[in-house]
Amino acid sequence: MSYDVVIRGGTVATAADTYRADVGIRDGRIVAIADSLADAREVIDAGGLLVLPGGIDSHVHIEQPGGDGSMTADDFESGTRSAACGGTTTIMPFAMQFRGRSLRETTDAYRRKAEGKAMIDYAIHLIIADPTDQVIGQDLPALIKDGYTSFKVYMTYDDLKLNDRQMLDVLSLARREGAMTMIHAENSDCISWLTARLAATGRTGPRYHCTSRPMPVEREASHRAIALAELLDTPMLLVHVSGREAVDEIRRAQARGLKVYGETCPQYLFLEEANLAMPGFMGAMCVCSPPPRDRANQAAMWDALAGGVFQVVSSDHCPYRFNDPKGKMIAGPNAPFWKIPNGIPGIETRLPLLFDGVSKGRITLQQFVALSATNQARIYGLDGRKGAIAVGADADIALWDPKREVTIRNEDLHHNVDYTPYEGITVTGWPVHVLSRGTVVVRDGRPLGRKGHGEFLRCRPPEAAKPAGRRVVPAELV
Repeated sequence: MSYDVVIRGGTVATAADTYRADVGIRDGRIVAIADSLADAREVIDAGGLLVLPGGIDSHVHIEQPGGDGSMTADDFESGTRSAACGGTTTIMPFAMQFRGRSLRETTDAYRRKAEGKAMIDYAIHLIIADPTDQVIGQDLPALIKDGYTSFKVYMTYDDLKLNDRQMLDVLSLARREGAMTMIHAENSDCISWLTARLAATGRTGPRYHCTSRPMPVEREASHRAIALAELLDTPMLLVHVSGREAVDEIRRAQARGLKVYGETCPQYLFLEEANLAMPGFMGAMCVCSPPPRDRANQAAMWDALAGGVFQVVSSDHCPYRFNDPKGKMIAGPNAPFWKIPNGIPGIETRLPLLFDGVSKGRITLQQFVALSATNQARIYGLDGRKGAIAVGADADIALWDPKREVTIRNEDLHHNVDYTPYEGITVTGWPVHVLSRGTVVVRDGRPLGRKGHGEFLRCRPPEAAKPAGRRVVPAELV
């Protein structure tokens, strides 16, 4: 058998196993895994390296406008280049619906933004902000059939939030059509009440963003979201979980046999409230929602990763430039915290930060693979093609040097952002070479990817979205 590429002498790691093998690639797919394979047109020496599935970053915001006139800094070219340099070979950004806008038109327009620019493959989630009868009855079912099988809803932000009745409509539709619902769980009224009290007392700096969103705000909304999903026996995923109190809600739901999945992000493993209290306006760099907590909470989040409460680690890459009138400075250098665009960059640093947990013994290598790629493929309907080193799968592969120490510096990253919140953190383990469908897109840490190489991925209704058989209300009402 002839090969286009052979990866030779590396240690293959999957979500279940680790073994020494050569990997043969032809026509963009893995066609052989064996002790020893013949030469190919290109042979990559992986001696001393780990051969891992390319990461799937299933929660990123690329080329996304905000209702306040802000705009994320990365487009599909810079965002996918940066992702690839961090070991990620598939991203899943969001087509965000604004109220009054057609969901179909929104989705088609967003997909056009990626065409000809993406350097790695991408699937697209939907954001549902206006679940009208047209959206629920026609648009969403049709889009799901077209491969958009996951969508996000918000319980906060005035221009995005849904009430409980609207949430039930979306969850019911997801159950009928086999789609996955992602939920941003924070209690909007609590946040508004606390924000008004803080404003009245002049406490408006970035540090008070944390005060306006304490852990009970996330805990209550997580509990309520779980209850709504349980009512209908609809699987769902709570995104960017920040605190141990929300973790406890997820753990209890999972113990009851509910199909409740959890996602967290590096900001909740490495950042803390003190980062938002940097001098002047500098804390705005770390404003995201939910906010980082404290060091004790960081330990609790690592424990939850190791204990299997979380299935996914995403970056929630939402990159606003700091010194930019369309970024963090949109309301000026002394803006109150509620006018600072929420979000931080992290698409390139997600996997090295998580892999540092392997190096420090916090999680296993198999857990790293599951949390970074394999679980995302299963939860979002890409398994069989993405997220695994297996014959027949796309040759999306990252070769990691597990001993390489790197101090993160923004000047070395490839995103279009003027800072990283992880500046100065030293991690052990970094991707050296990255292949997307058998094509080398990063070699020796340098991006080689070609604009337009990335393809749109149609997702299947995932097995993970099938009901658990624990419906509370009668079937005819769902």
